[in-house]
Amino acid sequence: MEDVLDLYNEPLDPQYPVVCFDESPYQLVSEARQSVPGAPGQPVRYDYEYRREGTCNLFMFVQPLGGWRHVKVTDHRTAQDFAHCMKDLVDHHFPQATLISVVLDNLNTHTPAALYETFRPAEARRILQHLDFRYTPKHGSWLNMAEIEFAVLSTQCLDRRIPDQATVRRRLEAWEASRNADQATIHWRFTTAKARRKLKRLYPS
Repeated sequence: MEDVLDLYNEPLDPQYPVVCFDESPYQLVSEARQSVPGAPGQPVRYDYEYRREGTCNLFMFVQPLGGWRHVKVTDHRTAQDFAHCMKDLVDHHFPQATLISVVLDNLNTHTPAALYETFRPAEARRILQHLDFRYTPKHGSWLNMAEIEFAVLSTQCLDRRIPDQATVRRRLEAWEASRNADQATIHWRFTTAKARRKLKRLYPS
């Protein structure tokens, strides 16, 4: 835990960016009946019934101090999907960085082995040389600031029925562009000192 909290306390450094990473499933839903358009003094009305249209997966990247985030939509969240996300992080999103610290949970696909399963050994090694994985503790995924960004995403962008991946992508692109333009940052207040005081039961006595 302290490893992650100390990392959050470091100043912004373009050569050593800190990126929080997480994923979440998203249920695709369409309307069972046509909605009733809004009118003066009357909001749009939707029927309570809906149709399930399958699911997709959302990968969230967020640089808390840099005011940058990116959401990638995939069919699944396999080890190969994770590996390609890490390649994108190194080669596309932060190509000039010396080392990227990635905060993530202990999901079984979040391992260096995922890259070796996906790419040739030399390519996997090249990517991993630019990555420093910082894992949140077991039952401590709330320490990952990507969860905060997911909460914002769910209320600002995905708070309605969306029937297909194409529409999800369009909505995410617009939300991402607007939020990145505003350089919305996350002000993290839970420090190592506070952890030692408030969670002292977790420390040896």
